Amino acid sequence: MPNPRTRRVSAAIVTLAGVFLVSTAGAELPGENADWTLQKEADDIRIYTIEHPDSRFRAFKAVALLDAPIANVMAVMINPESCLEWVHGCSDSYAFGEGDFFDRYAYSVNDMPWPVSDRDYVIRIRTQGSEETGEIVMNLNATPDRQEEKAGLVRVDRSDTLYRFIPEGDQTHMVWVQHTDPNGALPGWLVNSLVVDIPLNSMEKLEEVANRPRYQNHELVFDDSGQLVAVEAEAQTGDDEKEGNR
Repeated sequence: MPNPRTRRVSAAIVTLAGVFLVSTAGAELPGENADWTLQKEADDIRIYTIEHPDSRFRAFKAVALLDAPIANVMAVMINPESCLEWVHGCSDSYAFGEGDFFDRYAYSVNDMPWPVSDRDYVIRIRTQGSEETGEIVMNLNATPDRQEEKAGLVRVDRSDTLYRFIPEGDQTHMVWVQHTDPNGALPGWLVNSLVVDIPLNSMEKLEEVANRPRYQNHELVFDDSGQLVAVEAEAQTGDDEKEGNR
């Protein structure tokens, strides 16, 4: 039986109070209000880049208004295998080790154009959310030593990502800031082209995936202090389950 002190709030009624959560990880990332340069705009997605002070690879910021409720989007984000569904170039992804909703680990592989070797990532994922503001923040940081390196793959040892999600009615405002140094012999021009293509293609796909039946009818779960503690599927009738599995 669910804890009676836990309150479940549908994403449709989570409102933005105007106070944003402060990211506590990914300190190497440029600020969201830094001097970003707009590189591409497509529909409701804008991609910006900026030079990184101690890397030859640029960071990117992607901003989008996704036509999907925040609970749907978060149902995708907490699925460790969903990388295969929406992240451009992701060819393998799974969770590993002990962890919980707030702090967990995942492994993923990113395909690179031939003849460049594929890159793999070992990532720590931290999630926090506020019922008061409606905002959810995820920080993803490379922790390369938590798994042994694999033959044929180049381990990425420096990668920092911030995802920020803000509900806007039945839509979700998303900000994605990332800097990755892909390690090994890799031409800067290739990586700097991918910093536009990956977030653009991925955000377009995320909107589509979040509207698939398996990710609908989810709700955000908050504790008595108003902190996000889970994303759960709403109870369904037998008829609803049959419809959702079609």
